[in-house]
Amino acid sequence: MQRRDFHRLTLAGATLAALSPRLPAQPALREGTDYRRLARPAPVDTGPGQIEVLEFFSYSCIHCYRFEPLMTAWMRRQPKEIVVRRVPVGFSAAFEPLQRLYYTLEALGRLGDLHERAFKAVHEERERFNGLEAAAAWAARQGVDRNAFTQTWQSFGVSGKVKRAIQLQDAYEVDATPSLGIAGRFLIPGQAERTLVVADALIARVRQA
Repeated sequence: MQRRDFHRLTLAGATLAALSPRLPAQPALREGTDYRRLARPAPVDTGPGQIEVLEFFSYSCIHCYRFEPLMTAWMRRQPKEIVVRRVPVGFSAAFEPLQRLYYTLEALGRLGDLHERAFKAVHEERERFNGLEAAAAWAARQGVDRNAFTQTWQSFGVSGKVKRAIQLQDAYEVDATPSLGIAGRFLIPGQAERTLVVADALIARVRQA
């Protein structure tokens, strides 16, 4: 492209932008820095017209704790076709109690009031969710029936979800938390507030594909 052609196109673009002030500006994304494109598509669990967003996190991750309020607010703004799921990672056997805690609370319908409390317990109250006894004792103090908690923790359903979480983190090649998986195609490493800016841009890209 010649310099004069570039200049003419730039002026045309500026004029169009002035005439269309309501069009949101898309951020300049840097592949390999802002996000990674997966070499192989990851499995998705959504229907036609839906876009799946996965938040890979761990209760033990301080960055996840700080990111959680931003993520929660962002989730509440999404239209119904954006399906957001949290996925507790299992980088080693030491992570499994934290995974089981999340999926047990989910099965008991207590994530709404106890998800953020679990983060706070780890990072402010120094709780150590290193096994069933510690997790069940904490849950009981939050008003959860201890027998129901124990049975759910040990259930095949929770075990299956833990296994599925590890499969998803491997499919997305997750190596740090927090990270976001987008539509089985992209992984966004944690970048505080910018993480969600990148997510919005990639979701828009998926919609246009």
